[in-house]
Amino acid sequence: MKSSLLSLPGAVPAEAPDEGVAAHYGDLFREQRALADGSGFVDLSHRGVLTVTGAERLSWLHLLVTQHVSDLPPGQATEALILSPHGHIEHALYLVDDGETTWLHTEPGDQEAVIAYLESMKFFYRVEVTDRTADIAVVHLPAGSITEAPEGTVVRETPHGRDLFLPRADLDAFAAVHGPAVGILALEALRVEAHRPRLGLETDHRTIPHELGWLETAVHLQKGCYRGQETVARVHNLGRPPRRLVFLHLDGSEVHLPPHGTPLRLAADGLEGRQIGFVTTSARHHELGPIALGLIKRNVPVDALLSAEGTAAAQEVVVAP
Repeated sequence: MKSSLLSLPGAVPAEAPDEGVAAHYGDLFREQRALADGSGFVDLSHRGVLTVTGAERLSWLHLLVTQHVSDLPPGQATEALILSPHGHIEHALYLVDDGETTWLHTEPGDQEAVIAYLESMKFFYRVEVTDRTADIAVVHLPAGSITEAPEGTVVRETPHGRDLFLPRADLDAFAAVHGPAVGILALEALRVEAHRPRLGLETDHRTIPHELGWLETAVHLQKGCYRGQETVARVHNLGRPPRRLVFLHLDGSEVHLPPHGTPLRLAADGLEGRQIGFVTTSARHHELGPIALGLIKRNVPVDALLSAEGTAAAQEVVVAP
């Protein structure tokens, strides 16, 4: 979905995986500071939106996702994962229930695969899954924002801010009243600072929740009965996930940020050393300078200096080895 807000002054289109919305509106650091101060909003109208209705929606979803949602109170936000049979992360869902409907948003374009999986698991349950991406846009308000959601808008409130499920037809009017608009790069920089993983960036085909710290926010360890649960329980009990997420302070003298997928090596081994991980997301932060998240082998010493193709990277522990 291409956002109508790309017509705002200064809007620069974002690149993959965030095509369709603005990367920034002309001043990246000013936009970051606005979010950090609780002002402005981020256009996330490229994200997938779906709803689940029916009296059995929560008990049914409870059987399919990693989170405990069978008794999810109206208005309480949560997040959940859908895993492969071997416990690898396939989808990340950001949920809220309004008492009659469960609202979810997903990574851009991922809603089709999520819906296909959910439809395949309906069986005899009285539920209805609907793709709402064409008529509903997600708008993010930062933590501390005093902006009031338009009457009747479904709101998903978290410690990191509020997600509004706004009618897409109202997006321009919302921007005119509740600006300034802030680009996705500013939100991504704050996400990296907060060590929060994102599907498709911090994940690959073999990522399990333990490696990213998603056990704390998206997995309920006292529930079973979902695909991949055996792997979750086994690795949790052993305490040995094969990789771990790290936060990286990058050498600020480098002009270019290492892109997603850049190999990480021990700095002492040089450019010919063995790859021990990769950069997942990098960003320029208004206070911290160039920063990144990376996924590395569990047994890499926590005090080892790393290198991203020649760019020095000092690590901080996110997931303990």
